[in-house]
Amino acid sequence: MTSDIQYTTPGMDAASAARVIELLQDRLNAANDLHLTLKHVHWNVVGPHFIAVHEMIDPQVEVVRGYADDLAERIATLGGSPVGTPGALVAARSWEEYSIGRATTQQHLGALDLVYRGIIESYRAGIKELDDLDLVTQDMFVAQTEQLELFHWFVRAHLEDTGGKLSTEGAGSEREAAAQAG
Repeated sequence: MTSDIQYTTPGMDAASAARVIELLQDRLNAANDLHLTLKHVHWNVVGPHFIAVHEMIDPQVEVVRGYADDLAERIATLGGSPVGTPGALVAARSWEEYSIGRATTQQHLGALDLVYRGIIESYRAGIKELDDLDLVTQDMFVAQTEQLELFHWFVRAHLEDTGGKLSTEGAGSEREAAAQAG
């Protein structure tokens, strides 16, 4: 990828820029996947708490769509070319397709607990690596992680009992989390 970079931001070498672009592209793929997954949940959630969850999800979709744009523009700023096509996303992602269709609010929220857990863990890994590469991009990752953690808390508040235990505790897959939460 370094050979594809004709220029980068002042003060950053091409090799560092290439790695930062890789980290940004991975998060761009995750943001595009997440906002589509959240919209899928918005359309497919049913049950007694439908309207509360339906309306909770849409603002998350809009924020995450904005993250995708910010990430893509940072890639371009560093001299890269952001890739936002569906085929490229599917080919590059390291996670499975969201596995829940029409389901109750609790089932979708259980599955989303695992989705958010995975995306936040990958953001935090990027934050650590960026500490030595690019503090500007790291700052972007930190800000996005803060908001994603808030959204995760919104989801988890529906899955928590009064003692603080999550209904999804120990779940290893979306389907397992959905079953435990449902």
